[in-house]
Amino acid sequence: MKVIEHLEKSNDTLISFEIIPPKRGGDIKELLNVLDDIVKYNPPFIDITSHPAEVVYEETPGGDIKMKVKRKRPGTLGLCALIQNKYNIDAVPHVLCTGFTKEETEDFLIELHYLQIDNVLAIRGDDNGFRKPLKFGRSVNEYAVELIKQISDLNKGKYLEEGLLDAEPMDFCIGTSGYPEKHYEAPNLISDIKYTKAKIDAGASYIVTQMFYDNKYYFDYVKLCRREGIDVPIIPGLKIITSKKHAHTLPKNFYIDIPAELADELEAAKPEHALEIGINWAYKQVEELLNNNVPAIHFYIMQNSQPIKLLMKKLGY
Repeated sequence: MKVIEHLEKSNDTLISFEIIPPKRGGDIKELLNVLDDIVKYNPPFIDITSHPAEVVYEETPGGDIKMKVKRKRPGTLGLCALIQNKYNIDAVPHVLCTGFTKEETEDFLIELHYLQIDNVLAIRGDDNGFRKPLKFGRSVNEYAVELIKQISDLNKGKYLEEGLLDAEPMDFCIGTSGYPEKHYEAPNLISDIKYTKAKIDAGASYIVTQMFYDNKYYFDYVKLCRREGIDVPIIPGLKIITSKKHAHTLPKNFYIDIPAELADELEAAKPEHALEIGINWAYKQVEELLNNNVPAIHFYIMQNSQPIKLLMKKLGY
């Protein structure tokens, strides 16, 4: 079932999760344990992040330093198949602009179509400083709106190669990202929302927001989106703080604010108390969001299910 159908058919706020594939050479057993934990909460869909190839420098046995280009976290496609076939939960793979040509994107979407995975989250992706050389006339999507347009074209049976015989239309439900505190490259929030409107017009059916720690950002964002003519569901994204370091690393990496009350509490706390503080803060956020009947709450849990288990217990799930 498509994400948008889950949202339309539910009378209650849905709970969804986002996980990340293991690192190259890692063991999937730990992630399987995470999946076993979170499926107990009956999520209608689970997002699986995707990561492009990047440049790494490795030392050879002879002492030379060589540059290699490789993906540190392959496995998105395999995890999608596992989630849909083992757990019977709709998988939502992330499809990126960064690090992939349009041709690679089309191949990936075709493979998803083969697996009867019909949900994707289309995003630009983080700039990792590596630009893949383009050969043989290949091209890239620079921005998420272009990627969404490509996926929408495939939904109409329009492939990159013109004149394909029996070109079968696909039927992807396309999600996209939103930034209640604005994307760091946007000059202001209003401009950023106009870019988001362009993504909706290109074919996106719903929005999942960047994490935030003050619900006012989300509520104000929704109002501004509606004023701009964006009428699709806007799902708030949350991440539970588990470490004192998060007060500094999250703003640095995700360009978000940590409220003064939360930052002060983390600063004064012992390291072992940070998780409890994070859960209590998330609990207050979730309670307010539930009371305002948001369509769903999307938790960024990556590879650690312990914080969400503690939060869900506190919420009475």
